[in-house]
Amino acid sequence: MAFDALARDYDAAFTDTLLGRTLRRALWRWLDRAFPAGAHVLELNCGTGEDALHLAGRGVRVLATDASPAMLDVARAKLGNGPLASSVELRAVGIEQLDTLAARYGGALDGAFSSFGGLNCVADLAGAARALAALLKPGARVVLCVMGLLVPWEWAWFLARGQPGNALRRFTPGGTRWRGTTVRYPSIASTRRAFHPQFVARGVGGLGVLLPPTYVNAWAVRHPRLVDGLDRWERRIEEWPVVPWFADHYLLELERR
Repeated sequence: MAFDALARDYDAAFTDTLLGRTLRRALWRWLDRAFPAGAHVLELNCGTGEDALHLAGRGVRVLATDASPAMLDVARAKLGNGPLASSVELRAVGIEQLDTLAARYGGALDGAFSSFGGLNCVADLAGAARALAALLKPGARVVLCVMGLLVPWEWAWFLARGQPGNALRRFTPGGTRWRGTTVRYPSIASTRRAFHPQFVARGVGGLGVLLPPTYVNAWAVRHPRLVDGLDRWERRIEEWPVVPWFADHYLLELERR
């Protein structure tokens, strides 16, 4: 599995980088707004557990799922026997296997979220939406962080380096092959349609509009003050009309009908 091979170095390559920390803080603002203390929420593609640990520290109970056993091992090591261990349940369940959770959690969860592109690896978003809806209470909030289609930063970065294939890779029909996995880039409109009619959209924002994608981190560490300024401006405009359509990731907040 592609993500098993990435697990050991994932935090060093993303989570602990300047851009990784900056983008995750922006995501946490959305998660904190959606999930109050005492809520019991489902995390899809939990990776190394950073988001679950953040929410658990705020008093949110998290059912953290991932298809990668190696990622779950890293998350489990972070939790250890610490004070947050009882607030996070780790389960080896992929997004395509959510229906296996129905017997225990059907209609019982207060919310759900998916961060940093996990849904981009799912071929049948409508099927995932139906399985997710079966696990949630009416009125439950869902926050999806999905890699978008139109990313001017990416175009400029790779075209300037004479790499038009990388610049335009998100337009590849049927998705882009990456480490044996097909990565797709659904538009905001198509994701909304996939989650209809079980869910209604309540908000949309952009993550990585002014801020560059994380593979530009080497540039970012040479310009930390500029990154900070771009972040502050991005947070001001992230929910403006049109802006989310040109983000590396868009944030789509939904409500279970």
